[in-house]
Amino acid sequence: MSMNRPDVVEALPRMVVDPPAVPAACRGRLVERARWQWRPADGGDPAAYAEQFLAEHGLDLRDLARPTHRHQHRHGVCGAALYLSAAAAALLAGGPPGAPNPADLPEVAVVVYAHTEADTTHPGPPPPWWHGTWTESWSPHQHADAVTAIRRAIGHGEVYQVNLVGHASAPYTGDPLPALTRLGRLPGARYGGVLTGPGWAIGCASPETLIEVRGGTLTTRPIKGTRPATTAGRADLLASAKERAEHIMIVDLERNDLARVARTGSVRVDDLFAVRRWCDLWQAESTIHADVADGLGLADLLRAVCPGGSVTGAPKLAALDHIAALEPVGRGASMGALGWVGPDHIDLGLTIRTAAVDGNAVHVWAGGGITWDSDPAAEVAEAAAKTTPVRAALTGR
Repeated sequence: MSMNRPDVVEALPRMVVDPPAVPAACRGRLVERARWQWRPADGGDPAAYAEQFLAEHGLDLRDLARPTHRHQHRHGVCGAALYLSAAAAALLAGGPPGAPNPADLPEVAVVVYAHTEADTTHPGPPPPWWHGTWTESWSPHQHADAVTAIRRAIGHGEVYQVNLVGHASAPYTGDPLPALTRLGRLPGARYGGVLTGPGWAIGCASPETLIEVRGGTLTTRPIKGTRPATTAGRADLLASAKERAEHIMIVDLERNDLARVARTGSVRVDDLFAVRRWCDLWQAESTIHADVADGLGLADLLRAVCPGGSVTGAPKLAALDHIAALEPVGRGASMGALGWVGPDHIDLGLTIRTAAVDGNAVHVWAGGGITWDSDPAAEVAEAAAKTTPVRAALTGR
């Protein structure tokens, strides 16, 4: 990915990059064994195709209550990266996909890896990286108008909360992988890493767990509520009735999502409205656990939890309708899922704080949840605060 041309973007990267949530023992040792990508024109059910593809390559995830290593050893694979765009996630939920993807990316990708002991680094410094001026998908005034439209819909009883997301893009030259790797190393990035494909790459610095499956337990950690990372900001977040109400709505939504694929009566909230730090922001996070139901496979799990409630709203399908009507540009690689699938666990992050690169531009997204108490100017400012560290990392500051 060394030049701003699709034919050269497809060249091998000059540096080793690891996808988000890759186990520590695999870092810097991955070699691609197989790849499957999906776009809407391909048709069919991408969740079912992904499950089948993984099973064919040694990762049988058709019963998550009974993980097995048998096929993994036979095929020699250590795991796979799994990516779903926001549009693909919406389709899995039965909702509208929204505006077209502004980046030339697949909507789903699965990359199966094995280990290598060889030195996979590429000698020599990468070409200089530069990106031009950001072009925003909407002005602050248009963003504020969309917030007002959501408040009106809430007043009419159509929804309780809707997450609105804006997009920006910039032309670039040079090799984007070092910049995307810097992004993945931002403080608090639980899902920091880079996934590459022919003509595209995604860099993620997400702190939010969409779904983790480990030892028969389902875990999700929704984040909702943001303030500057100051002493006063933390106190204001903890004291905000608006932020707490917004957060609890999403916790209830996520509890219901897990209940669809969990053993009856096993869903529990173990940590409610805990304040965590990401870069220069405080964010409120809760932890929800449940026991995996017998016979639950990867495809059904994805259909239950995608798209994440914290980036859609409640009720989820009604929120997706408003998102599709109001957002002028598709969410692309953001607000979807990206992470690691192993023979004995799944760990997918929600792709907030995410950037994508295609053959023409670098793309970023940011937004926030809108409730009846939302102030349009404050929501515009919050989205700007979330995207500032992402843009700074890409620039090199």
